[in-house]
Amino acid sequence: MDEEKMTMADFEEEINASFVKFRPGEAIKGTVVSIDEDEVSLDLNSVSRGIIPKEEWSNDPDFQAMDEIRMGDVLTVIVLYEDEDGQTVTSLRQAKEVAAWETLTDAMENHTIYEVKIKEVVPSGVVAYLEGIRGFIPASKLAAEYVEDLDSYVGKKVKVQVITADEEENRLVLSAKEVAKERLAKEQEAKLNALQKGFITEGTITRIESYGCFVEFGEGLTGLVHISQICNRFLKSPKEVVKLGMQVKVKVLSVEDGKIRLSMKEAEDIAPEVESDEEIHLEYKDEEATTSLAGLLKGIRLED
Repeated sequence: MDEEKMTMADFEEEINASFVKFRPGEAIKGTVVSIDEDEVSLDLNSVSRGIIPKEEWSNDPDFQAMDEIRMGDVLTVIVLYEDEDGQTVTSLRQAKEVAAWETLTDAMENHTIYEVKIKEVVPSGVVAYLEGIRGFIPASKLAAEYVEDLDSYVGKKVKVQVITADEEENRLVLSAKEVAKERLAKEQEAKLNALQKGFITEGTITRIESYGCFVEFGEGLTGLVHISQICNRFLKSPKEVVKLGMQVKVKVLSVEDGKIRLSMKEAEDIAPEVESDEEIHLEYKDEEATTSLAGLLKGIRLED
């Protein structure tokens, strides 16, 4: 009997709940019962059917309910008003905003990394959407280096961090620069770890100082060739032997604290001094004859 009374009481409670009027601004839950291109319908456990019109799906213009929402999903929405047909018009967009700002604030504090798609170019930067919120990425924060051609980034996906999340000002600023620099640093570390002492390769001289020259080789690696490691003779200046853009062979001497020490003379890029007449000979194709370098230095000339 008690069980029957409880059942009846529960039933009566459900009946009463179904006639509850929802207040504008109230957050409620509803189960998705239908989805089309312009509207999502919700079961609100009420005589009033809930609807989410297309313009209230998301701030992201590319959001498509048919791709993102499934039948049976339980959504939290904000009540807007009751229309002339007695339907409760709601906003998924506004409900997402409330939760999104909390998420974005936590993400900023925890340096969470997201992947976003660049939607459009605006003055001084680009726009991407994160958690349904319109975010701005300054041109100076779009990559490890300053980006001049912003249009080339439209449609691309980049990894970003939140650097500003101000709900009151509705201001979300993202940065891909820190993520890109961290990735490059890890790649550089991996390359350095793989570099073996004694490794010989070719590179390009990119900078010359009084104490030596810097050689770029491999994929973005740069090492120093000290002036004493350029050749087998004393130099007052590296410029006596090398110049910018010159292709040289180098040998890895050491890799310490991220710095690479190289040697040109140990890689035999500069030929050693000749010790005897027999070590180096020059070939004259016209006469099919050879003469020693020492002979040339003594002024010996060949007859044509």
